[in-house]
Amino acid sequence: MGLEQNLVMIIVCTLLGVSERSMGLKHNYGEALSKSILFFEGQRSGKLPPTQRMSWRKDSAFEDGFQLDDDRFFDKVDLVGGYYDAGDNVKFNFPMAFSTTMLSWSVIEFGKFMGQSELNNALDAIAWATDYFLKSTNTPGFVFAQVGDPFGDHNCWERPEDMDTPRTAFFVSSENPGSEVSAEIAAALASSSIAFRKFGHNNVGYSQRLLQRAITVFEFADKYRGSYNDSLGPYVCPFYCDYGGYQDELVWGAAWLLRATKIPNYWNYIKQNIHNVKNFGEFGWDSKDAGINVLVSKLLVNNPASKPFTLNADKFVCAVLPESPLVSVSYSRGGLLFKTSGSNMQHATAYSFLLLVYAGYLNQANKKIDCGGGVIASSMRLQQLAKSQVDYILGSNPLSMSYMVGYGQKFPKRIHHRASSLPSIDQHSNQINCKGGSSYFESQNPNPNLLLGAVVGGPNINDEYVDSRADFVHSEPTTYINAPLVGVLAFFKAHFS
Repeated sequence: MGLEQNLVMIIVCTLLGVSERSMGLKHNYGEALSKSILFFEGQRSGKLPPTQRMSWRKDSAFEDGFQLDDDRFFDKVDLVGGYYDAGDNVKFNFPMAFSTTMLSWSVIEFGKFMGQSELNNALDAIAWATDYFLKSTNTPGFVFAQVGDPFGDHNCWERPEDMDTPRTAFFVSSENPGSEVSAEIAAALASSSIAFRKFGHNNVGYSQRLLQRAITVFEFADKYRGSYNDSLGPYVCPFYCDYGGYQDELVWGAAWLLRATKIPNYWNYIKQNIHNVKNFGEFGWDSKDAGINVLVSKLLVNNPASKPFTLNADKFVCAVLPESPLVSVSYSRGGLLFKTSGSNMQHATAYSFLLLVYAGYLNQANKKIDCGGGVIASSMRLQQLAKSQVDYILGSNPLSMSYMVGYGQKFPKRIHHRASSLPSIDQHSNQINCKGGSSYFESQNPNPNLLLGAVVGGPNINDEYVDSRADFVHSEPTTYINAPLVGVLAFFKAHFS
């Protein structure tokens, strides 16, 4: 690190109140990477494979879809598999698809740094979702958007292996469209096809199958435009209501199909619809805007056609850098990035991922970003900021606490997660019914099962954290917190370990 970069880090850390002691902590990014991928095994729904490493989890929801009684489906619908999104037992396909896209992007960009064993585990984590999405999109004219009644589920505290709440299957169609969930599934299938084509040497046929399905699902999403907010109403809102509209998902899906196929029609589609993508500073399961600009910038590096995308990606960087006069996010005194929404760690991990990918673009393009006020952002500065977020998560913070379960000596013990907080089937073979788990939820005892690698919602903006199951905003892990973190940890495993 050069003198200039050192001075920037010292000034920024002083502004944020980060101590020299916490700056100097060394982290095992390889260990954290392994655990961040292992977490997804704890979120699996369906019949678990013999290779399942998180052994306290067992088979669950192995009749999903089969109960569907609708004359429009001539054959039984198999919706077994996929992931529970967080600490509940519902399969919300919108955030699940985003998590899958980010896992795939992690592998595409940083898989070469993972090592063969963890690369294989990451591909397995992707396939657990994509196998399910192939089932969810198997009936022409329909896309399944969710499995499980969220009201019934959230009224209970029970293991996924025991659940007796309605496993209602919700779908969108030409009459009742859901462009955002359909286009995000298309993005997940297209991006995963690239990951398997690049690294899954024995999965060329599977990669092609994913890509063909992505093309079909995107056509459906674009042809029958509308929001699943309107089609599915209270079953998706307020849980995963699409507040940002579906236009960004359509462009996002087209961008991934462009990268996967190089077909010019997708580039034309992006140019014709990019005016609908205006929130350059937003990225997450709801808004894909900043991700689109970073993805397209890297795809069209040194191509004059990329200018509108690079300009907005530059604006994103300047809105995130704490020393920038254009900064629009907040930082705790300990240095954690904050935005005004629940489960804040999702922003820290997703934004860090984009910073690293865009740092790679800056290196390729041999450029720096002028944020004004004398603030010039280099690729090294973007990497430093991403590293500061990861280090905070792993324990370089005022509480000296890791927010990843099972990493370090001090980490959350009472996370908001049904399966983790209730005794496993091995320890308690009798069913625990809907309200039978309430005493475990209310208990002050640590969770009996470690959900290794789970990153919780995190502390408040004052760097305070109460280890309480009831405080779900801060103590609940999600797949979309971990998915971008996988790629970030792979990068730092190779460059800073």
